[in-house]
Parts: sequence; C-alpha cells; structure tokens
Amino acid sequence: GLEEGDKNQFSTFSNFITTINQKKEDIGNRNSPTQLVMPNIKNGRDLPPLCLDVRQKQRMSIDTLPQELKAPSPPEPSLPIRTKTVKDFQDDVEKSKASGDWKAVHSFYSTTFDSFLEINAAFKKDTNSQFNTIEDSGIDAKFVNVVYDALLNTPQDVQKSVLKGIINGLLQEWTGPRTKDDLRAYCILLQNPQFSNTSTYVIYAHLLRQIAALTEADHHFLVHWSKKISQRRFKQVVDRLLQFISLRLFPAKPEEFPPMVKCTWWIPSATKVLALFNAANSLISPPIISYTDFYNSTLDHIDLMEEYHNWQCCGNSHRFSFCQYPFIISIAAKKVIIQRDSEQQMISIARQSLVDKVSRRQKPDMNMLFLNVKVRRTHLVSDSLDELARKKADLKKKLKVTFVGEAGLDMGGLTKEWFLLLIRQIFHPDYGMFTYHKDSNCHWFSSFKCDNYSEFRLVGALMGLAVYNSITLDIRFPPCCYKKLLSPPIVPCDHKTLVGICGVTLEDLFQIMPELAHGLNELLSYEGNVEEDFYSTFQVFQEEFGVIKSYNLKPNGDKIPVTNRNRKEYVQLYVDFLLNKSIYKQFAAFYYGFHSVCASYALLLLRPEEVEILVCGSPELDMSALQRSTQYEGYQKTDLTIRYFWDVVLGFSLDLQKKLLHFATGSDRVPVGGMADLNFKISKSETSTNWLPVAHTCFNQLCLPPYKNKKELKQKLIIGISNAEGFGLE
Repeated sequence: GLEEGDKNQFSTFSNFITTINQKKEDIGNRNSPTQLVMPNIKNGRDLPPLCLDVRQKQRMSIDTLPQELKAPSPPEPSLPIRTKTVKDFQDDVEKSKASGDWKAVHSFYSTTFDSFLEINAAFKKDTNSQFNTIEDSGIDAKFVNVVYDALLNTPQDVQKSVLKGIINGLLQEWTGPRTKDDLRAYCILLQNPQFSNTSTYVIYAHLLRQIAALTEADHHFLVHWSKKISQRRFKQVVDRLLQFISLRLFPAKPEEFPPMVKCTWWIPSATKVLALFNAANSLISPPIISYTDFYNSTLDHIDLMEEYHNWQCCGNSHRFSFCQYPFIISIAAKKVIIQRDSEQQMISIARQSLVDKVSRRQKPDMNMLFLNVKVRRTHLVSDSLDELARKKADLKKKLKVTFVGEAGLDMGGLTKEWFLLLIRQIFHPDYGMFTYHKDSNCHWFSSFKCDNYSEFRLVGALMGLAVYNSITLDIRFPPCCYKKLLSPPIVPCDHKTLVGICGVTLEDLFQIMPELAHGLNELLSYEGNVEEDFYSTFQVFQEEFGVIKSYNLKPNGDKIPVTNRNRKEYVQLYVDFLLNKSIYKQFAAFYYGFHSVCASYALLLLRPEEVEILVCGSPELDMSALQRSTQYEGYQKTDLTIRYFWDVVLGFSLDLQKKLLHFATGSDRVPVGGMADLNFKISKSETSTNWLPVAHTCFNQLCLPPYKNKKELKQKLIIGISNAEGFGLE
C-alpha cells in the first residue's frame, strides 16, 4: 500500500468530495453529498445476489448461462488512439526519476485513468478487436502490471490524478447495458494498489458497488477473465477486499470512514465482488490460491450465531449475511457455529425428555439427559453398535461412555478413548466393512453385497457423534468421501432421491487407487489403436468372496468395444462405477447415519475439506507450538524438570509424540484451532519419582513427578505413554 505516516497524502478527500458534488450538481442528483450516483440502486439490499442462497443449493454454473442472459452485446464505442508501449512508459519513468520532472508521466496517468474509454485505449491489446469472449479479456496484463507497480513510487499529485480520473469514470451516466470495454475497465481498476490505503476507501467502495450491481451475464465474463490474472496479483486483490471488509467492521480510526449507517452497502458489495474471485478460483484445478486464503479471521470476533440465525430465518430475503458467502468464514468460526448449534439441539432434546418425564409424573433421572453408552472392552464393536441401535432417539443428547468393570467417570476422556478404540476395530481389514489401500494410505467402502447395511449406518452415526461432540477421529477416508457426504448437505424429504452421489473424476480415483487410475490415464493418452490393442468392452469385473462378477457400465456394455473415440466415456463411467454405483447402498446407509446425528443447516457452510478437518482434526503435530501454549501448575516453565521434559519430547519420534498426545488428551489428532486449543496443562505430582506420569484426559492434564534427571524422565515417560489403555486402578 501507500506509505504510512503521510497524513496529507490525499488531504482527507476534500478535493475528491468537491469533485463528486460538482459532478452530481451537473446531472441534477439529489442524493447525499458523500454518495456517488448509481443507477437503480437505493441501498445495499437492492444489490443482486452473486451466489444464490446456499440453503437452496441452486448455484448457477459458471460455464452455462440461461439463454435470456446471453443477450447480444451493445456496440463498443470507438476508442482513442494511444500508441505508448511498455518500453515507452518505462523510459518515461526512468527519465522522470533522473530529472525530477514528472510531467510526461503525470500526463499519461491523468489521461489513461480519466475514463473507461481511455483505460481501454491504453491497456487493450488491440483496439481494433472486440475481445467479446470469456477466453480472452483482451487486457495487456504486462502493461497494467508495469503501470501499477510504478504508480506508488510517483509523486502525490500523480497518484491523486489517478483517483480523480477513477471518480470521473464512476460518475459516468449509464444509459444502457455495460459494454465489454466497461467490464475490462472494472477488471483493471480492481487491481489498483492504491485501494490498499484506507484514505481511498470511499472511491473503492463505489467501484465495488458498481461491480456488485452488474448483471449475471457480466459477472460471468468477469469471473472467467479474473482467473487469467497472475497468482500474485490475484492474491493481492483478494487480500485487499478482505482488508476492506475487516477495517469497515473494526476501523482503527472510525473518523476516517462515513458513519456505518450511511454505508451499510460497503460490506455486502465487497463480499459479493470477493465471491466473483472465489468462483474464478474454483474454476482452476489446482486453484490459483488456497481456499483458506479467502478466510477472513476478523469474522471470528463478530456475533456469528446472530449471523447464522439471520441467515436461517431470512434465507430467501435480500438481507445480507456472511453465511450466504461461507467461503469467507474460517474453519475455526464454522466450528464455533456448529458447536453452538449442536449445544442448542442437545439442550432442546434434553429439555423435551425432562418435560415428558414430568408430564407422566415420573421421577426425573439425570441419566435421561445424556446418551449413555455402556460397553465391554472385550465386545467393544458389538456392544457399541447395539447401544446406538437401541438409543436412536437419544443420539442428539450429550454422549457419556462407561467401560464395564472400570472405575473411570466420563468427563470427556472415556468418550475420546471409546471413539479411538472403536474406530481402530471397525476399520480393521478383518472386519470386512472397509478396504485399506496401501498405495494411498486410506480406507474405502467394501463393494461386497450383503443383506443388511445397518452397520454402515451405525458407523456414519458414530462419525456424526464425533462431530456433534467435538471429538477428532483417526479416520483415513479420501477427500472424495466428504464430497459425497455433502451430496446433498441436507437430507432430502423424498426418500427416493439419491444421496451420496457426486461428480467424480480420475483425480478422485488417484487419491484412492493410484495404480488403477494411472492405468486408466495411460489408456486416455495411448496413441495406438485402443480397440485392437486393448480389446476391452464397457464391462468391468470385480471379485466378491472369491467369485468374479461382471458389471456393464452401460446397457449392453459387454457388446460395446472401447475405442479411441469413446475411451473418455469409458473411463468416466468406470470411475463413477467404482466411487458411486458399486458402493451406493453402503454409502447411502453411512450418509443417513451421519446425518441422523448431524442434521443441521450449518453443514451448508462447509466445504468437503472442512468436514474432513472437523472429523479428523489435523495429523500435523507441532510440539513447539504445544510447548508455547502449555500451562503449568506447581511448576514454572524454567524449572529443571520442565526443561528436561521438553528436551525429551521434542526429540521423540513422530510415533512417540502421537502416543504422548493420546496419553494426555485421549486423541492423537490436533483440533481445528491447533495445539493452543488443547489447553494442555502440566501439573506437579507430589508422588515418589518411582511412579510413572499420570494423565487426566478429561482435562488434557499431565501429572509429572519431579524426576531427578533427563534419563529417568525419558524412561518413565516412554513406559507410561506406551501402556496407556484403561481408566482407574488396574
């Protein structure tokens, strides 16, 4: 951005506001003196929605538009002739730096940015071509970048002239649809680095408002043109928009901006323009920037539940809510929404149970407020599945686990261990429900047919319980699984509607069966005669319990040869068969089980990758971060025992570090908020140093005797964390 500390660089916009007022008087405007004239826009709520309400999941495809939006483009007005090249401009800048005379550069900037036509005249690759397609914006990106890179190093009067010119362009009186030249100008102006400075925000806000108010067809072009911007410039525009939203929400100097009451449209406009860049980012594989780069952590500090409830209650209205644009909400904020939504559902269910009991004049029992699961370690899977099947009506109550014959009281630790042990057993290959693929280090659903898929439903419920009770699981499903789990994110009312079916690609198969996917990719790129050399048909074979069974990928597939012409269809049908059709009943049961616990509109806010993080946490352990956030009781962080402890732990292998985390917290996964969210505590144990360390997993607390040396501490710690199953005295 512009250099900080120069308080007079734009003289609080008095010159610009004067210009705005004069322009408005010329066109007979009656609006307030600080608001630019916009056609047919009264306030932020009148802006057309960029992404349709996510509750309805009716997102318009970026690649296909209805016929009515494909109106013929208005004729482009003739452009002025401008012949300055990149080299000419760079030479002018160098001469100005050497001589101190910026007249030529000032003339270029003031002329170029004086109107949308002049912007096109300067930056359009060929002024004689229309460039009316989504494939090519016609913008000379190199020239734009050079001009903007030089701008911030020019004198203040040059920079002011650019902003004055932008005001002139924004004040243009529009008499009809925007031309492609207008869209090109918007695309170029969005990349202006001057908008990183808060003193330019009044102008920036009106630019964003005009872009947000464009038609869906115009947005279609801007999205496709934006994906051609370089990664660095793309990230800068996104960061600029996020900063604009943050500073409007929490201004460092409120006096710099108009009162919030007079500019309620600022944040909706910026968010809607940001949605265009999010759409552009999603069109590229791999994306231009990570989806996490669209997170605005400032939103973690607003009333998220109010946003969520407004969105739920007013989802079909034009009332703005950040929940309409979930890409901007961080995973930490979404976790808060889901947790509070879960807590409210738990309280509601528990209250109803209490009311029912009292209405029948029965004595209330505290156990009725919980989902009580009582299991034997020796029959862990069967007992757990029986308990969950019997207590379907209680799944949305707070979970409490009891191990038969053990003295532990469940304050959270028993629940963690129950999940960990149960997942290990269910996903064991001998159990037969899931197949482990060594090449990809992940599990996938077994395609074996059976009479009863209820166990898959109960596994889904188990995963739902983990999310509902904020427990992270050590599950290795591929990303495709979470994409299917959100297809659709809300269980359809019509039970005939297919669930768990999503668009799958060869890339999805690579994440599960890389060897097979590689073979199919070879088929697609084979340069010889596919039909004669491969001799394949649209029929595939699978082994089930030692018996080879055949399946047609399409009607009469066994009679249709795979050829060079239809091999793409063959590969797509084969991938769809493996990831959707062959496991449909298994995954549908799993889907219904998960949603029987986690049914919530909050799921609409999540990307598949975010569901995975909520379910599994992160496997990346950062013990240095844990050291920084650890609290102490009875110890100081400078004590010798504590220094010994961290020397030992930081030197552990990853496997031992995971065992320590599991020993102290009941899980070897890192929660969404990172190590700091564990609230890990080390307490001084006054017992003999002959004793092993003790953990209170309910409170993520490690009780450590004051061992005399590092060797003794390491020995006792390894014994303790390597023999950590069970609660109470054994």
